[in-house]
Amino acid sequence: MEPSVVISGLVKKFNETTALDYISLAVEKGEIFGFIGPDGAGKTTLFRILTTLLIPDKGEAFVEGFHTVKDYKKIRQIVGYMPGRFSLYQDLSVEENLNFFASIFKTSIKENYHLIKDIYQQIEPFKTRPAGKLSGGMKQKLALSCALIHKPVILFLDEPTTGVDAVSRKEFWDMLGKLKQEGITILVSTPYMDEAGRCDRVALIQEGKILSVDTPGGIVKSYANPLLALKSANMYQLLFDVLEYSGTVRAYRSGEYIHAAVKKNTKQEENIKVFLAGKGHEQLVVKAIIANVEDSFMALMKIAPTLMTT
Repeated sequence: MEPSVVISGLVKKFNETTALDYISLAVEKGEIFGFIGPDGAGKTTLFRILTTLLIPDKGEAFVEGFHTVKDYKKIRQIVGYMPGRFSLYQDLSVEENLNFFASIFKTSIKENYHLIKDIYQQIEPFKTRPAGKLSGGMKQKLALSCALIHKPVILFLDEPTTGVDAVSRKEFWDMLGKLKQEGITILVSTPYMDEAGRCDRVALIQEGKILSVDTPGGIVKSYANPLLALKSANMYQLLFDVLEYSGTVRAYRSGEYIHAAVKKNTKQEENIKVFLAGKGHEQLVVKAIIANVEDSFMALMKIAPTLMTT
């Protein structure tokens, strides 16, 4: 079976800025594939090329066997695209927006209602409300419904959960799992590292370059250094002192802790605790932890020990 998406040597520049730097990869049919990276990594540019809204400077890409430049009309008939910024008609009601997008593709809400039923039922009580007056989570559900109403073969979701509360984020990913069961290939970009675990495979992307492509478990398994989580009464100074420790490879804030990748040594946990206590740190907590995707991303960036924050 041929891949759903094939990307070969894509390059895109905006003046002196290289948004995509020779990106190549393939997405298999029916998988949820995540592009994980910070703002400015090139995720939106890549999605705009794949949905035929931009032309690459070099390289080429195919979506369901169609060339993104030569066959753009065919691609637009089979993809659903949910851009990062809410782009529906603010003055139209929920129902009017959905009917409008159905009519563009010469279909109806009734014909493909089974695809959006679980999503649309949550916003149906507000079907007469203008889209611009919906909450963030409701706007997200409406945008997804509009992207699905023509029964696309492949779905592109550009940072769909940005600015949405944690409960709505979970609900959204649960919905994507159900859409996968319908056989829809889903490409989703996100700056949230924790969402990588909901994907079948992910590509870690930074400054227009692919750092790694693997399953979330495979990326974490490749993490090379022992990892410690540290906390003290003086978190600000703790980061500086951890970086001063000779065994530190990299250190950065991660939630309420500082994560420190250290050189392989059976006594690192004990040694760094003694070192930090000597620096006057009180209420000190030092514990070994298992790396997650965020930690793996930091390692792949190959940045020398600095005051990295997350």
